[in-house]
Amino acid sequence: MPLWLQGALEFIQCAFFSAVLVVVPLIAVWFADGFAERSLDSVFRMCGQVWLLIHGVPLELNLVAPGSPAVVTGAMTLIPLGLTLIPFFLAWRSGRRIARASYADQLWQGIVGALGAYLLVGLITGFAVATEEVGVNLGAAALIPLIPAGLGVITGARREAGSWGRLIGVDFAEWIATTSQHSRWAGSYVWSVIRAGVLGYVMAFGLAAVGLTVSLAIHWLEISNIYQQLQPGPIGGAVLTIAQLGVLPNLALWSLAWISGGGITLGVGSTLGPLETAVGPLPAVPVLGALPAGDLGPSWVYLLVPVLAGILAGWWFLREGENHFEDWLSIRLKVRWASLALSTVLLGLFIGAVAGLLSTLGSWLASGSLGIGRLTELGPNLWTTALMLTGEVGLGVVIGYLVAPFLERDPVLED
Repeated sequence: MPLWLQGALEFIQCAFFSAVLVVVPLIAVWFADGFAERSLDSVFRMCGQVWLLIHGVPLELNLVAPGSPAVVTGAMTLIPLGLTLIPFFLAWRSGRRIARASYADQLWQGIVGALGAYLLVGLITGFAVATEEVGVNLGAAALIPLIPAGLGVITGARREAGSWGRLIGVDFAEWIATTSQHSRWAGSYVWSVIRAGVLGYVMAFGLAAVGLTVSLAIHWLEISNIYQQLQPGPIGGAVLTIAQLGVLPNLALWSLAWISGGGITLGVGSTLGPLETAVGPLPAVPVLGALPAGDLGPSWVYLLVPVLAGILAGWWFLREGENHFEDWLSIRLKVRWASLALSTVLLGLFIGAVAGLLSTLGSWLASGSLGIGRLTELGPNLWTTALMLTGEVGLGVVIGYLVAPFLERDPVLED
C-alpha cells in the first residue's frame, strides 16, 4: 500500500489501543456503580477527555460549586506523564514499522500520513467529548497530541534506521570531514559537554527516583491507611492505583526538585523542600502520604545528591578525552595550574547549564493545575530548581573532573 496510507493505519491503531487502555478501567468503574450519577454516554465522553489529557491537551473546567450557584472555572493542565508514555511507545513501535517499509528518502511520506491521521483523531475526539462542564479547544485537541506521537514515531524510525544520517538521508561523517580541524575539535568539545550535561541530569533524576521509591516504602503504612479511609472497592482501588502509577514520573521530577533545594509547590501558598516547608491541607490521595514530614536531619545532606550526579558526569567527560578547550587554553596560558583551573571551572558551568536547561523542561512537564480550588499550582519551582541544579551539578563536575585522574590512575599524572 502507499506509504502515507500505511502510516495513517499505523497511527489509527495507536489511537485505538491507547483509547482502549483508558476506556476499559473507567467503564469497569461505571459497571461497579462508581459513577452512579453518570450515564454511559457521559462516561464515554469522560474517557475521551482523559485520552486528550494524557496527550497533554488542557481541559477547560466549568463546574458548579457545591451549595452555591457560582460557577468555578479553571484549566486542568497536569499531565500524567506515566500514561503519556503509552501513546509514545505505541508511536515508537509504529515508527519502526514504517521505517522497515520505506527507503530513507521516502520515510517522510509514512510519517506525514501517520501524523495527519492522528491530527484528525484528536480533532474528532475534541469535538465529540466537549460538554458544558468540560470544554476542549479544538486546535489544541488536534495539534498537541502530535507532540508525543511525533516524538515516538521519529525516535522509533531512527532506532530502525540505525542513525540520524540514514533517517534523513544526510551523511554527517562526510559533511564533518569537509570542515577544518579547529571546527571539528570545537564541535567534539560542545557535543561532549551536551552529553555530559544530559548524563548529569539523568543521573540526578535516577537518584531522585530511587529516593522516591525509598520514601514510598518507608511511608507504606500511611499510604495503606489512606486507601482504607477512602474505601474505593476492588475496581475503584485498581483504577486509583493506575492513576497514581500514571503520575509516578511527575512525582520523580518533584523528588528531583525537592533534593535540589528548589522545592515543589503543592497548591497556592504551599511549598515543600529540604530548606523550607509550608504545606496547607492536601487531598486524600494515597501517594501523598509519602511526602517527607517531621525531622529530616541535616537538610544540606540532600543537596549533595545532585553533586554526586555531577561528579559522575565530570568523570565521564575525562574518560571521553574531548577537552580541547583546555588544550587551547594551555597553549595561551603557560602556567599549567591556571589553564586547568579556568577550563575546569568553565566546564562545570557549561555542563551544569545543560543540566539546568533540561531541568526547566522536566519541571515544566511535571507541573500543572487541577483547575479548581488551591490546586491550581502544582509542581517544581521551575527557575529555582534549574538554578540550584546548575550550581550543584556544576560543582560536582569540577570535583569529578579533578579527582578522576587519580581514580583512573593516569600514568601521566603519576609520572
